[in-house]
Amino acid sequence: MGQHGQTIAVTGACSYLGQRLLERLDSDRRWARVLALDVRPPPIPLDKCEYRRIDLTIPTVDGELAELFRAEGVDAVVHGAFLSHPTHATAWAHELEDIGTMHLLNACAEVPPSYLLLLSTTMVYGPHADNPNFLTEDHPLRGVPRSRWINDKVSAERQVARFADEQPEVTVGVLRFAPILGPTVSNFYTRFFSRPVAPVLMGYDPLMQFVHETDAADALDLAVAARARGPFNIVGDGVLPYRTILALMGKVPVPLPRPVAYSVSRALWATQVLDTPPNFLDYLRFLCVADGTRAAVELGFSPRYDIKATIQDFLGVADADGATDIARAQG
Repeated sequence: MGQHGQTIAVTGACSYLGQRLLERLDSDRRWARVLALDVRPPPIPLDKCEYRRIDLTIPTVDGELAELFRAEGVDAVVHGAFLSHPTHATAWAHELEDIGTMHLLNACAEVPPSYLLLLSTTMVYGPHADNPNFLTEDHPLRGVPRSRWINDKVSAERQVARFADEQPEVTVGVLRFAPILGPTVSNFYTRFFSRPVAPVLMGYDPLMQFVHETDAADALDLAVAARARGPFNIVGDGVLPYRTILALMGKVPVPLPRPVAYSVSRALWATQVLDTPPNFLDYLRFLCVADGTRAAVELGFSPRYDIKATIQDFLGVADADGATDIARAQG
């Protein structure tokens, strides 16, 4: 548990989860100081938060981080400097996520914190025809062939796992979040489901799951407070078929034969007409649903939003009184 007077550092401080964590740490008496590490300062000033400009793509940043950790007496590190959407700048993204993780771990090896937490995604399991109905944390991380966006995150997880083996004095945790939806978060999935139409691969209708943005922040808060060790799937309550999700969202499905869908997606991605890479279509074919039992048992994580309420809140659907069903239930 964090103690009074300790310092925690957060990489990717300007990401959605980074900002939510900073806000919660600012009111958490267990932490005296919070170091926000990113290439730009957080948009909202906080009392305990101190910004430090850190660019994980710089080759010498591991020495800079080690010096910072030593000078500031950093006790815990949360690593969340990962892209929430794919990019055509794949070389830069690789430097940020894969090589950037290596730089951070080099610094943590030189000046070990007592706790390190990696923020990951359930997408690292990959959508595969032989996936079980619910993927537990010990399932292999197979990613997606030819997807740098996913496979850089797989590499980051493997690096962190090696670090945990080599640095047993450091408690190391990993949170794998299901796709995060909500009224304020912005990521690949919120963009994808904000379009009026959506591709449907003929003959496929995989189950999907999400986690509400508030529940994701709650889980992160629980993990930091408990200094959670090992990997945890952070998922919302319930799953639904992809086509049912589209119907609930009022989207127009566009059925396409699989070869046509991939060809069209490759062309639109190559010309930068759409930000959906062809590899993502695998998630519209095969199951990639994670089991949240471990987080429930060991962290006490219980999502407040089920999948339908998460979709409703994402869409901003209100009843006649102007409140969503979930808001009415909580009120």
